[in-house]
Amino acid sequence: MPSSLSCAKLSTWIAAAALLQMIGLSLFVLGFFPVKPALSGVSGPDSYRVPKCDSAEDRDEMPMIPPDQLRSSYREMSGISPFYDRLILVVIDGLPAEFVLGKNNEPPTMAMMEAMPYTQALLSNGKATGFHAKAAPPTVTMPRLKAMVSGAIGGFLDVAFNFDTQAFLDDNLLGQFNSIGWKMVMLGDETWIKLFPGLFMRQDGVSSFFVKDTIQVDYNVSRHLEAELQSDDWNVLILHYLGLDHVGHIGGRNSILMLPKLKEMDDVVMRIHQSISSPHDTHHRRTLLVIASDHGMTESGNHGGSSYEETDSLAIFIGLESKLPEYAPATCKTVSQVDLAPTLALLLGVPIPKNNAGILIAEIFDFLSDGELLRALELNSWQLLRLLQAQLPGLLCSNRAYSYLEYERSLRDNACKVSSVEDKFGCLFSKATALHDCWRSHEGRDVRSNRESVEFKETLVAYYDFLTDASEWLSWRATDKPFEFLVPGIIALLVSCCLFLSILFRLCREASLRRKHQHLDSLNPKMELYLDETFVIVFIFILVISMGSSSMVEEEQYIWHFMTSTLYFIFLRKSIQLLLTAEAQKLRNGNKGPWYSKYYQFCSIVVVLVCGRVLRGWHQGGVNWVHLPDISTWLEKVGPHFIQLIKLGSMLFVVSFGIFGHCRSKSKGIFVLLIRGSFFVSGLLLLYLMKYQDHTIASSGPSSTLIAQIVFLILGVTVIVGALKFSWTVPLSNDASSAEPLSMIYCSIHQHICDPFLGLRCSAYSIGWIFMTCWCILQLLLQRPTNAMPISLLLLQILASMLYFSLHGHHREWVEVAALYFLGLAGHFGLGNSNSIATIDVAGAFTGISSHSTFLSGILMFIITYASPLLCLLSMIMYASVKDEGALLSGWDVDLGVLLQSLIAFPCVVPLSLNSVLLTTCTIILLLMRNHLFIWSVFSPKYLYACAATVCVYIGVSVVAATGIYVCSIYFFRRKISSNQYTAAKNPN
Repeated sequence: MPSSLSCAKLSTWIAAAALLQMIGLSLFVLGFFPVKPALSGVSGPDSYRVPKCDSAEDRDEMPMIPPDQLRSSYREMSGISPFYDRLILVVIDGLPAEFVLGKNNEPPTMAMMEAMPYTQALLSNGKATGFHAKAAPPTVTMPRLKAMVSGAIGGFLDVAFNFDTQAFLDDNLLGQFNSIGWKMVMLGDETWIKLFPGLFMRQDGVSSFFVKDTIQVDYNVSRHLEAELQSDDWNVLILHYLGLDHVGHIGGRNSILMLPKLKEMDDVVMRIHQSISSPHDTHHRRTLLVIASDHGMTESGNHGGSSYEETDSLAIFIGLESKLPEYAPATCKTVSQVDLAPTLALLLGVPIPKNNAGILIAEIFDFLSDGELLRALELNSWQLLRLLQAQLPGLLCSNRAYSYLEYERSLRDNACKVSSVEDKFGCLFSKATALHDCWRSHEGRDVRSNRESVEFKETLVAYYDFLTDASEWLSWRATDKPFEFLVPGIIALLVSCCLFLSILFRLCREASLRRKHQHLDSLNPKMELYLDETFVIVFIFILVISMGSSSMVEEEQYIWHFMTSTLYFIFLRKSIQLLLTAEAQKLRNGNKGPWYSKYYQFCSIVVVLVCGRVLRGWHQGGVNWVHLPDISTWLEKVGPHFIQLIKLGSMLFVVSFGIFGHCRSKSKGIFVLLIRGSFFVSGLLLLYLMKYQDHTIASSGPSSTLIAQIVFLILGVTVIVGALKFSWTVPLSNDASSAEPLSMIYCSIHQHICDPFLGLRCSAYSIGWIFMTCWCILQLLLQRPTNAMPISLLLLQILASMLYFSLHGHHREWVEVAALYFLGLAGHFGLGNSNSIATIDVAGAFTGISSHSTFLSGILMFIITYASPLLCLLSMIMYASVKDEGALLSGWDVDLGVLLQSLIAFPCVVPLSLNSVLLTTCTIILLLMRNHLFIWSVFSPKYLYACAATVCVYIGVSVVAATGIYVCSIYFFRRKISSNQYTAAKNPN
């Protein structure tokens, strides 16, 4: 029966739909995640003048005066006495404030306190003031450093830019320090050098991404410490220690290396503090020491999301003029991380950066006089007002004059409850200004005016009302989203989705018509036999609906585990029905063949369900129940030896599959032996590498790196050579004299002894076998040791599904492909992944890499994260070989396009269609939820995962399509040569 949808036409429509999807996705991403707009220029003398109606009017260019004069001018205009001449900023990457300050008004654990005795003594004696500095998501280093030095709320896509840091051109503290002639030294994370090139007098940067290094990365900083503390040629010293963050990535919060690393950091604090407070200091310069962290970490040691553990960063101020014990209770206080920028700017005598959204920390300025404290709040208010005017141009532009008299009778009645945002901020600012003017007038004639006076307290409250509301509004306000990009992007995605679904519908209809034409459709018309198809459609519908709930997005793994197991329970129900039917036939006529076949079907589904249940309990993913016990946590508590034993068993299973999975193939030459030998050697190398690994420590030594690189090379050569060579080595067809099934999976097709396409299917099976084996070996190398068993369980699920589908002719092909696709996504969450950026495994991305490479580590990170979906997509090549579609074709005389379409059409179109539905749904929901409270913490990370999953599907489908085209082309080429040789031998003349 000729097909109305030719292979060329099908390929054209698929390419058009894919291109349209990429265009729509690009437009939407560029529109929804623009680079955050910022005020141009830098703060200068205008910072010390009250803003006008049009803030553009008072934007001065940076004055061209000598740095010393500019520094003096700033301090004179600020009206605040100068405090410090030098700053030492120590950034301990990944240190949760909970480790130092405790949690929920409870002190830290005794082990944590004993690990940092000197720091705890400073806090308890009132010589240091500590804060929980809440970091905004995404909690990765680069945007957090920007927030600390500029006070600006970064764009969400900074999580991507974190791996390719560019120079930071917005107004920031370091630029202000440079403008007043301060000399700066930076030691540690090279992110600082990339953000601020050319600003540092001396620098020694180390890579922040090579997380296997927990020792040398901090030694490179501390080895300069003694010399720098004795030096008098710098004003700002930045020390960024990375070892604690790396310890977390490798072994989590409870790593055996965590307490020694905290002790090492405490020694650094002690050395610095004793140096700056020594009575023998000959420099006589006032130095402020700030200990800060850029973000926290989860229990597993990762970060990037918005959970409390990840956003709980630290800020400790040491060296304040006041040493009163009442500073100790401040350790329970919470501030925002962006509050560091205005606080440090006012303490060190430079203007607050233009794009700052933070508020100065009041406790730090408690030692100021009343007038200086209110002046500091006034300068902070002026800066935030200018930032508000950039987004609310009408602010303070009305002709109405605000005065204190308008508020005198309603100070305690929230008089600024007005309808528009502009009026609200105008009212709050004018109220604070009027109260401040009133306080000044009272101060001039009342010598008893002090911090306890009513006027001072009311002014203080009014300023903080304005500052708090302005900061929250600026932090909450999403960047403008140009609808000229969003609307065309969504339309393109919708059209692309409709195209993919229409292609899939056409393929299903033609497959059904072809089966009926060949009288091969074993599905009877009863409605119950279409239960699997109905369930898949309902499954997709439920998933689409659930994407609108933030809680369901956070706990998406439950949907995939439940729905995938339910689909296989439907398969189990069908296999039981067929098993009972076969049993009845066996009792009637004694025919055992059908009974054994149906028994294999039943057992294969049971294997899939059992493995799925184990995968479901391996990791507690999501957010709400991540603290509950799971198998991986239990294994880590048992000890590394048990984990290594499980990994050894998983490795033996995978390597055995690679060696014996093709043992009954017709290709038994030296080439097949070499392929099996490569699997054996890879297994031995993995066995050797196990001595470098346990559940907390991963070595980055040259020996393990070299062995990992050898494994990469072996697997790469095996895949390339095997894929190219196998199509030339297998026989073109099988006959009765040499018939032998390819493997256990082929037990259902042994009756097709004269199948003319058996050689083609053997080629596809052999290449799929190589792809799956190499991929699993690669994952055993890259994944955490506790994830070795899930990899082998996932492989077992796929093989059992292959066996079931090859023996069973009672399911539509698109349902079977969808089932494999669902297995991949359920396995994705079974490996510990979630919709939070914090679950990305950074440590494994540096396996086999001797030095940091953003490109290579990014590829490995993608491979680790999407191990399960890509494995199931690669298995589509083997799936195409075990499905006996040859009977649907008209023997030898068949067109290449028809054969190619029957081989790979469904394995390519079904994943593309399902992914298109999910991507389009996530896009629409992201737009609808653009003003939702959890837009940046829940929905945006989910959308980034959806985009990455789209890349994963395109990679997998491209491999399947390229392999299918190559195998079919070589098959037809060899068949043509064989036919010519047969003709020449038959007609020698």
